[in-house]
Amino acid sequence: MPLTSPQFAFFEALWEYGVSHCFVNLGSDHPSIIEAMVKGQNEKKGQFPRIITCPNEMVALSMADGYARLTNKPQAVIVHVDVGTQGLGAAIHNASCGRAPVLIFAGLSPFTIEGESRGSRTEYIHWIQDVPDQKQIVAQYCRYVGEIKSGKNVKQMVMRALQWATSAPMGPVYLCGAREVMEEDISPYELRREHWEAVEPSALSEKGVKRVADALMGAKEPLVVCGYSGRNHEAVGALVELANTVKGLRVLDTGGSDMCFPADHRAWLGLRYGIDESVKTADVILVLDCDVPWINTINHPSPGAEIYHIDSDVLKSQMPVHYIAALARYSADSFTALAQLNHYISHSSSFTQDDSKWESLRTSYNLRLSNIDRAAEPKPDKTFGTGHLCAALRTLVPEDTIWAIEAVTNTLFVADNIRATLPGSWINCGGGGLGWSGGGALGIKLAAPSRFVVQIVGDGTFLFTVPASVYWISQRYQLPILTIVLNNKGWNAPRRSLLLVHPDGLGSKVGNDELNIEIAGPDYAGIAKAAAGGNCYAGKAETTDHLESVLKEAMESVKAGKTAVVEAVVAPGC
Repeated sequence: MPLTSPQFAFFEALWEYGVSHCFVNLGSDHPSIIEAMVKGQNEKKGQFPRIITCPNEMVALSMADGYARLTNKPQAVIVHVDVGTQGLGAAIHNASCGRAPVLIFAGLSPFTIEGESRGSRTEYIHWIQDVPDQKQIVAQYCRYVGEIKSGKNVKQMVMRALQWATSAPMGPVYLCGAREVMEEDISPYELRREHWEAVEPSALSEKGVKRVADALMGAKEPLVVCGYSGRNHEAVGALVELANTVKGLRVLDTGGSDMCFPADHRAWLGLRYGIDESVKTADVILVLDCDVPWINTINHPSPGAEIYHIDSDVLKSQMPVHYIAALARYSADSFTALAQLNHYISHSSSFTQDDSKWESLRTSYNLRLSNIDRAAEPKPDKTFGTGHLCAALRTLVPEDTIWAIEAVTNTLFVADNIRATLPGSWINCGGGGLGWSGGGALGIKLAAPSRFVVQIVGDGTFLFTVPASVYWISQRYQLPILTIVLNNKGWNAPRRSLLLVHPDGLGSKVGNDELNIEIAGPDYAGIAKAAAGGNCYAGKAETTDHLESVLKEAMESVKAGKTAVVEAVVAPGC
């Protein structure tokens, strides 16, 4: 039997597990990878991961993240030793917080010097890139890390890593291996894929179902606070069913990553980051797959509120300081738990509906929309805020548009006015590492080539996305997206943080320039156009006189296969 390489077996294992793409940034540790790529592309046409070249590691992982978050199918990233691992930057934090199933592989510097094995050190850089424990650079963000120490079990290592990545709570995994190991000669072999499936979703106990359901049915003002439940698109419908059954129940989304509840339902309270009056007034609160349901120093539930917590990661194992004052907490899959609650409530003979609550929800919902619409009106001088921009966008784009959102201080205005209704149509940065949305939007487009994809990003955050890499990739792989850059002249999040702690301090009395958070001057659309070799629509809108025409031109460009970037100068606070 002809021999093969561990690296070729590595790619075979990825494909067998369902990994369709590898986002790569190659280096001196990858000779065997390059050989295996060429071999696979020649010999396994259509049965080998597609290789996507990414000039920046953070963009590579963000692309894999966006693809995996939309589809729940794991993807792979290949980077260069310790420096490439460090180049992943904030993207590894985002993938971890956002529960994105991604496998990262990095080579290690060769461990032999005298040519004892194929792959021994051949370049000056091999000494400099030899570090004590490369895995520890990213270990605290990963569900699993491991070193491939023998080519003979490389498939087992890959399958185990992917099993971790795809089991709840999903997230990134990291493997590494030295050149000598990946250059071994091994006999080809196969594994049974079904032996490496993700852990089956967990359910509520019968006692838990009864306790939570009875509390919701008996509540005067029940509330669900959610964050990640929408990752499973079926969970959106299950939560709608619960809201339709327990009339008077309202749903508050905390924007963990995915749209969890449709904005066209009367129970919709919108997206808020842990701050909403409903938290203070609810008598029963179900926290569902959520990291931060409220911020205690600002928005605390009433002392008498009954709180129940259902989550695939109910103890928040990667957060050293975290607690929710819940009467009970359950480690369970959100869709499975919702299905159980719906079944119990629908078969409860003692449950009676209060139709007045249903009508009250309609009244409050209509008032909420009216207030949002009023706040989004343009200024008398024809300038406009993020709300007006997004309301205009909503009327122009296809109904099944997918939104990749990284708007930071403008996120609430975006959410209120986009009003996403379709499961999987709203994905935002799962963590706090700025720069996700460029690569994230490309990954989403790669996963859904027939869908219209819009990236909405703040001006400061746009610079974090590494646009030179993003728009080169967009052009190279024909992934047309519409990018809206919200120009509010800098990073306003630090100002907000300052005022929360020092509302009357020295910093409250000066402008953004003195706070060192002002950005003025970049031609954002021009940066993208240059990176794309000129093959990119570049537009700018400062008043309502030009906004609609610029948006329409940009949309036509994307529909014709050419990425468009629009810089929108937005008024603050609306």
